[in-house]
Amino acid sequence: MNHFRYKAACADGSVVDGVLSGADRDEIVAQLRALDRVPIRIDEAAATPSRPRFGLLAKRRRKITEQQVADMTRELATLLRAGMPLDRAIETLIELAGDHPMRDVLADIVTHVKKGETFADSVAKHASVFDDMYVSLLRAGELGGALEATLERLADHMDVQIETRSALTSALIYPALLIVVAVISLMILLGYVVPQFTEMFDSAGQTLPLSTRVTIAIGEFLKSYGWMLVLAGAAGLLLLQRQLKQAESALAWHRRLLRLPIVGAIVLKSEVGRFARTLSMLLQNGIPMLKALSIVADTMTNLVLAEAIGDVTDRLKQGQSLAQLMQESELFPLFAVQMIKVGEESGTLPEILTNVGIAYERDTRVTIKRALTVLEPLLILVLGAIIAAVIISILVAIVGINELVI
Repeated sequence: MNHFRYKAACADGSVVDGVLSGADRDEIVAQLRALDRVPIRIDEAAATPSRPRFGLLAKRRRKITEQQVADMTRELATLLRAGMPLDRAIETLIELAGDHPMRDVLADIVTHVKKGETFADSVAKHASVFDDMYVSLLRAGELGGALEATLERLADHMDVQIETRSALTSALIYPALLIVVAVISLMILLGYVVPQFTEMFDSAGQTLPLSTRVTIAIGEFLKSYGWMLVLAGAAGLLLLQRQLKQAESALAWHRRLLRLPIVGAIVLKSEVGRFARTLSMLLQNGIPMLKALSIVADTMTNLVLAEAIGDVTDRLKQGQSLAQLMQESELFPLFAVQMIKVGEESGTLPEILTNVGIAYERDTRVTIKRALTVLEPLLILVLGAIIAAVIISILVAIVGINELVI
């Protein structure tokens, strides 16, 4: 039996907490429902959750992350489902927030709500925490009388986006570490180990093999001017960062990124998946197509695709088909365009877009996995060959000197 600490809402709107024992979280949920309580949060009592929920944020984490917003959104939806009034539900979340910065944000929101402002308008005052899509969906949910359902969809959407980014980051950690360790090892080998043999080779008076002379020259250069390479690399990164802040330069870089083999395909599939899922959610919540496309364009990370969606939005006002305009842009995959065309003709565009988003998100993960399956052994072979070449070039010279002595 495991012990779980829980917070749950009672029928009268109060919030209680405690500890229950059970095999898993599902059993705890069943126990709470049998007590006529709605679970808000359930954590294992014996272990610290690897990804803390909103109410258990570490005090030293001062920045409000997307994951914390998603957790807060889901918890608010749960409280509203339990029948709590909106202001009381927000006040409950304030109590759970402790001294986290989200507490101040929620306190300001509930103040405006109590003054008679809509929840969406109150949330919109904190643009640094809640983006346009979040606010637009809240506004549509309030107008449609389905705020809790909208909050649940928002939380689900944010969790999917976070999970996709997390999977991509996790997949890239090993290759990145491999490259960093290999580069550091090579720098130490060339900059400090190889120069140690220079005096011995000079005293031998023998003409060294070409590979050895090249290796020693590189080592001497790194020992004398390695700091210049570090400064040049840092300057290059700063220059790139500065260029990416300029609209034209950033657009050019993003266009080149789409043209890269493998990487371009991964970026395109990821962006199309985000486009389809986000547009689907917006349409399902009653956001008009033109407004929804405008919001989607702001969520795209690739500026070329964002610009293309903006152009499609402008031309859509003339009464043309979304699928036709996307096909004319020559940027979107044919499969996605054809599926959207089917959705427009059948009147099931939101549902079709959901399926397209799921398909491309899955395809993105598969493509990344396949690329890394090839990349990791290739990196090991290439980096190993470079290090081996350095070592062999030194050993060849040492063997040659020993033969002369004999």
